[in-house]
Amino acid sequence: MSITTGDTLPDATLLRMGADGPEQVQLHDLTRGKKVVVFGLPGAFTGTCTSAHVPSFMRVRDQLGEKGIEDVICVAVNDPFVMKAWSDSTGADVAGITMLGDASAEFTKAAGMDFTAPPVGFFDRSKRYAMVVDDNKIVTLHAEENPGVCETSGGEAILATL
Repeated sequence: MSITTGDTLPDATLLRMGADGPEQVQLHDLTRGKKVVVFGLPGAFTGTCTSAHVPSFMRVRDQLGEKGIEDVICVAVNDPFVMKAWSDSTGADVAGITMLGDASAEFTKAAGMDFTAPPVGFFDRSKRYAMVVDDNKIVTLHAEENPGVCETSGGEAILATL
């Protein structure tokens, strides 16, 4: 079953690149006591994710901050090396987007946001969504019906809800 507005955000161990290499982080530790945006997408370096979804949050990052959003977290079913390379290539890190890898799809599955599309090599990937989370409670959740579309889950759509 998928998460919904009012639910507690599932906790999971995610990965990011630290100064000494990959490091584990607990999602709840990053969201506890804060108002954040968490957005998920099918994968690093894929078409819509790279050309639309991440850039939409880069465009509105400052405006989200003005509305009280303390962090914007991107989660994809990729390893931390790929997430770091993607962050560097898009400029997401410079724009203030936290890029986290959900390499085993632990969070994605716990959230009920996983899908598989063998014809394109996607197994246990994340559906496209964005949510506002306040102290680990989901306040707003926008999930796309089609993973190739970025409309209701884009940065501007989330900004409009605040």
